[in-house]
Amino acid sequence: MALRPERLVLVCGTGTEVGKTWVAGRLLCALRSRGLSVAARKPAQSYDVDSAGVRLGGPTDAELLGAASGEDPDTVCRPSRCYPRAMAPPMAAEALGLADFTVAELVAEMDWPAEAVRMGVVETAGGVRSPQASDGDSTDLVAALAPDVVVLVADAGLGTINGVRLSMDALHTVTGAMSSARTVVALNRFDGHHDLHRRNRQWLAARCDYAVVTLPGEASTLADLVTKD
Repeated sequence: MALRPERLVLVCGTGTEVGKTWVAGRLLCALRSRGLSVAARKPAQSYDVDSAGVRLGGPTDAELLGAASGEDPDTVCRPSRCYPRAMAPPMAAEALGLADFTVAELVAEMDWPAEAVRMGVVETAGGVRSPQASDGDSTDLVAALAPDVVVLVADAGLGTINGVRLSMDALHTVTGAMSSARTVVALNRFDGHHDLHRRNRQWLAARCDYAVVTLPGEASTLADLVTKD
């Protein structure tokens, strides 16, 4: 992996469909608005197709990230790591009869721009413990990439405290050994008028002592946290 960005941010989630790509996109836009050079990478992605092989569900994660970072989707995620089966990427590869791949291979394939960028944003697939490769999940990818900041995206509603705490415990197995790494919890789809949303945020911040931001309103605050030395 040549020309690593000056600062590397890894975006993961408590599960699928919590809005990781949307949060990563808002973060990229906020960083670009400050005049910072950025690049986005999705090590592997999967998606659903119909019986004719036509993709379902709108833009891929790589297309959305590329729109936010100003890059070609094929640069964000290699076409060889795009799997037309709605499963965790290594499971999709297996179901399609394709070769297994490892965390080390994903890291080695992560080519950054020829001119070093200030901020690199990597988005994983699924939840923290979802398989990212045949030999590892998001925690293994964190260990291999050693990001400066991990952003854990969670839904703001019912069940999020359990999901966040379990995910943070899993992440701490690697980030706790990385003195420079820190983790930020991003509560997505947050409604400040919703009592449960407000209480979830307060509990995670006050009782669990996590750094918590809410989206969509605090994209700028998230940018502040990931750029902070």
